[in-house]
Amino acid sequence: MKRSLARSPRADHFRFRIEDGDADLELPREAMELLAAVLSHMAAGRTVSIVPEHAELTTQQAADMLNVSRPFLIGLLEAGEIDFRKVGTHRRIKAQSLLEYQRQDDQKRRAAADELRSLNQEMGLT
Repeated sequence: MKRSLARSPRADHFRFRIEDGDADLELPREAMELLAAVLSHMAAGRTVSIVPEHAELTTQQAADMLNVSRPFLIGLLEAGEIDFRKVGTHRRIKAQSLLEYQRQDDQKRRAAADELRSLNQEMGLT
């Protein structure tokens, strides 16, 4: 699938023939790219979740998405790292806020790894 996308850089739609019938399926490029990414993760044995950006998650659902413990997540919420709201005594996290935290955290990790790599090169360790 990824090869088809690479071979057709200008195609904005892809058409498929369904084998168990006479139907054709047409998907926009964005859907094909998403499907390719999902299938790639599944083939690597990773769990895939599709959550609408506007969805609200429980603390356990959010912790599971970040692959952290619920108490650790609550610490992040209370420290203001991730936006949330309270419904009675329960915390609710917008998926969009959680994804933004994930993006920022990934950027910080990449920057730290780049800095370590740079220091290793300066010290002649690589």
